[in-house]
Amino acid sequence: MHAAATTLASAISPDTLIGKYGTVGLAVILFAECGLLVGFFLPGDTLLFSGGLLLATHSFKGAPPLAAPLIVLPAAAIVGNLVGYWIGRKGGPAVFNRPNSRLFNPAYVTRSEAFFARFGPAAIVLARFVPVVRTVSTVLAGVSRMRFSTYALFSVVGAILWADGVFMIGYGLGKVSWVQRHQNQVTRWIDPIIIAVVVLSLAPVIFHWFRGRKRDPQVSG
Repeated sequence: MHAAATTLASAISPDTLIGKYGTVGLAVILFAECGLLVGFFLPGDTLLFSGGLLLATHSFKGAPPLAAPLIVLPAAAIVGNLVGYWIGRKGGPAVFNRPNSRLFNPAYVTRSEAFFARFGPAAIVLARFVPVVRTVSTVLAGVSRMRFSTYALFSVVGAILWADGVFMIGYGLGKVSWVQRHQNQVTRWIDPIIIAVVVLSLAPVIFHWFRGRKRDPQVSG
């Protein structure tokens, strides 16, 4: 088990993935993380940041022009989100029709509908920046039957801000000599920094969510 985990971690490490497969490899990972529930463990933020950094330091497979990943990566994230939405819309009701399930309780669908109705566009965009949440939220948006046109529009906005934004942060910092010398340490901190920024932005939403859980023992229990 440990050997399998080590092999998987090595296969999706930035140096291996981007060094060997370049833009295509990174796009496949983003699609899986944004569209397939099994991709919740994939390190999208770290890979985007590292991709930008490696492109700036000329260690990116094929050394593509900057415009190539800036077009391909958000496109992969958008397609992933749309696939995740339709998976949730078509298969979600059956999966969540289990009143005694803690993981697939139908009460979660009801709460998701209310959550997206109140915070829809902001939730779609900000979810992009939080690991695991960006995977699950796409399916829940489909399960709760959010209006597709609204979901698609803000998925595009979120994908561009997230994929191109994080990639360009890495690219810009990759031009700094100190960052080039401490690449591994800088990359290790990208996820905590992004999560902290998003948590601060979502503080009112988080407060509302926990207050609702206290009032709804079926969901909290």
